Amino acid sequence: MKVFQCQNCQAPVFFENTSCLNCGHHLGYHSGYAQLLPLRAQGNGWNVIPEDGQLYQYCANFAHKVCNWLVPDDGQAGFCEACQLNKTIPNLEVQDNVLAWYQLEKAKHRLVYGLQRLGLPIISKTEDPERGLAFDFLSPDADDTQQVQTGHLNGLITINLAEADSVHREWIRRKMSEPYRTLIGHFRHEVGHYYWDLLVFPQENALTSFRNLFGDETRDYGEALEAYYQQGAPSDWQENYISSYASAHAWEDWAETWAHYLHIMDTVETGFTFGLSLHPQKAGPELFEKQTMLDPYSEADFTNIVEAFVPLTFAINSFNRGMGISDIYPFVIAPGVQQKLTFIHDLVFSHKNSSNQPAG
Repeated sequence: MKVFQCQNCQAPVFFENTSCLNCGHHLGYHSGYAQLLPLRAQGNGWNVIPEDGQLYQYCANFAHKVCNWLVPDDGQAGFCEACQLNKTIPNLEVQDNVLAWYQLEKAKHRLVYGLQRLGLPIISKTEDPERGLAFDFLSPDADDTQQVQTGHLNGLITINLAEADSVHREWIRRKMSEPYRTLIGHFRHEVGHYYWDLLVFPQENALTSFRNLFGDETRDYGEALEAYYQQGAPSDWQENYISSYASAHAWEDWAETWAHYLHIMDTVETGFTFGLSLHPQKAGPELFEKQTMLDPYSEADFTNIVEAFVPLTFAINSFNRGMGISDIYPFVIAPGVQQKLTFIHDLVFSHKNSSNQPAG
């Protein structure tokens, strides 16, 4: 993600900030500018600084302290592009749900930021019930008689509210023997299923290439998952899959790889906008040959992105280990996995370029 600064005083601020701690200005995120902007009150609305001739309001969910995005002031309390995707939100009469919802919204807004940077279509099911995207944030019944399964179905992504609890999430991670389990990871994985329907399935060439790399998605999904949970992943799964779960079925391989693609793009952009470069004292290892970060959202060659990502995560993992913290990226990108990531990158960039072509 970008590094954000208050445009009034240049102090660093975070993506979720609603005010600058240095100069005191209210802040709002403008998705069209991809900037966190200082605000000046005008009547019942806000002007951004510098002014652009438009009056703004905060997203309606600002009232619940879960969103800081701006919407044009049209006299009504509207929702931003990220919050328009919500179909079901938690019961806010339950106090614990408010904090859990905030954690989910932080992850979802960062997801939407990344999708916008990639130029991917983000359409609410309110606009397009058949092809749109929506989120259900659900929690189990008080007596646990109705379980909530995080997953995707025809553009509707369900997230179990319990995943916002780090203790619960760690318990599930250990139970499932997963090296990594985060909210943003859930969002990126599940939205991968949605974009498979949009980017792969409708295009014969893309579908053929997908099957050559990921396998046959027409294989019975239920049987494949049952076999995976009974038998586990193949012993050599790391040669071709980013995670053991990716080996369960072609759809899960795609969604897992898609999630890691978004992880990689976000991490490299962060390194780039911080101006990071690596100049290790140990000379020679190929791992450290790439010393300068790049803007991944404008880089067509995915090889260059991977060459920036791998040494960056090696360095950050080293910092984490020094502090007794788990690796930020406990995965290996094998050549077979890189092929799949490159396929996704090329597919996304092809869609982005075609969408930017003038009509006619």
